[in-house]
Amino acid sequence: MRGKSRGADGRALLRSGAMSWLPDDFVHPVLVPLPGGGHHLRPIREADTPLDYPAVMGSRERLWTIFGPAWGWPAATMTYEADQADLLRHEKEIAAHQSFNYALFDAAETALLGCVYIDPPEKADADGEISWWVVDELVGSKVEQALDALVPQWIAADWPFEQPRFLGREISWSDWLALPEHPDT
Repeated sequence: MRGKSRGADGRALLRSGAMSWLPDDFVHPVLVPLPGGGHHLRPIREADTPLDYPAVMGSRERLWTIFGPAWGWPAATMTYEADQADLLRHEKEIAAHQSFNYALFDAAETALLGCVYIDPPEKADADGEISWWVVDELVGSKVEQALDALVPQWIAADWPFEQPRFLGREISWSDWLALPEHPDT
């Protein structure tokens, strides 16, 4: 049975000893280019905190309207140290294949511009739950449009899900919150 607790960012976490939600031989992608070049996704690391913290806090009010009701994230009081601890947790979860946080970077990785979360399902009738965001400056941009087009294609091509759920896209966050819990939680 899969057990979950909440991380500092409010996302559900698998507890150690939980049953795997991915095939044992699954190898997660380590670099995912966006069409058009100039931007890519890669697994986030603790070392990305100097870029992540200003990206999150610079877009905090809008991100709260998206993720706040479900995850309680990002808190107005989130410190740099709390973000750093969160990214270390994400890095460890990625290594253990418990959940995945991919950061959106410019080509030189001088700016973190958003994130894609790929998580085990919290709610029934899905085998993966995927959500993403971009910084305020990219809302409505060609980069956001490229990410919006890429994520579902990438999940279908490179991830072993039969019933992925795209939160805030194919289902609203409020409708998702109303769904029954996944039977393995």
